[in-house]
Amino acid sequence: MPAAGRTYWLTEPCRIRREDNSIRIERPDGSPVRIPITDIRDLVTFDHVDLNTSAMSLLSRHGVTVHVLDHYGNHAGHFAPAEAMSSATVVRRQVEITADPHQRLPIARALLLATAENLRWALDTDLLDPALEALRTNLPDCHDTDTLMGQEGNFRRTAWAVLDTRLPTWLRLNGRTRRPPTNAGNAFISYLNALVYARVLTALRSTPLHPAIGFLHADTDRRRNTLALDLAEPFKPLFAERLLRRAASQKSLKPGDFETDVGRASLSTDGRKKIAALVRDELATTVYHRTLRRQVSYEELIHLEALKFVRLCLEDTPYKPFRPWW
Repeated sequence: MPAAGRTYWLTEPCRIRREDNSIRIERPDGSPVRIPITDIRDLVTFDHVDLNTSAMSLLSRHGVTVHVLDHYGNHAGHFAPAEAMSSATVVRRQVEITADPHQRLPIARALLLATAENLRWALDTDLLDPALEALRTNLPDCHDTDTLMGQEGNFRRTAWAVLDTRLPTWLRLNGRTRRPPTNAGNAFISYLNALVYARVLTALRSTPLHPAIGFLHADTDRRRNTLALDLAEPFKPLFAERLLRRAASQKSLKPGDFETDVGRASLSTDGRKKIAALVRDELATTVYHRTLRRQVSYEELIHLEALKFVRLCLEDTPYKPFRPWW
């Protein structure tokens, strides 16, 4: 992996303080947890966090990112170290590629097709084959990102309708809703998508790439790190839809894991703990990498995907998006 340490998931309200060269996490029950700063790669917070400047200074000095998820699972923001690893050479090349439609659009099309194929793989059903074939046919005729995103939206709506047939009534999406999600299924997808985005952003910050210069989302979302949005796309089905389907089949999710109100839903405290454990275990899952000839974790797959963009910028190596091979 590119950085030492590991990810810590803070699923309850807490205070983060500095204690010498360690971070002290003060929990509601009064039992503090002390973690050496060298053991932390990043922090993912699911609830209210009180972070003072002394702790922020220590985190920044050691390159630790703090991701903040809001009550409904959206990635509300992050605290990033002041010194990034971005390279002027790589950033200039990123800008050149994104400014040239003839270079940028093939990358955007490849990302969307890989995402759709990964979603079909995650749901493991031939019911999506006609929609996937239609997407393959239509993508070459899409000459701007808005049209590309429209084609992706059509495919995703079909996929989510198929996913609903695999879910119990109380977990069905009944159409994708965000900010806030309107039911338990949408709350699950929102949280998982935000966690994938956080993992991607951490991976990008260990490369010379600039996370705000993307190829697909640059014109459709100007407020966030669009390269992180791009890189997250092919991995979302691996975690969000796939894990929702698995949790439903194993009956590991319960209505009590969610807080629901009229027109809105979110994970409960117990639900956040359950999701954090689920994602942590999944990120640690390993598969045999045929090129590296060794086992790699899902977490490392995300970092390896970021390095593909580095090679694109430095060596003009064509970008081939991630697809599961197992």
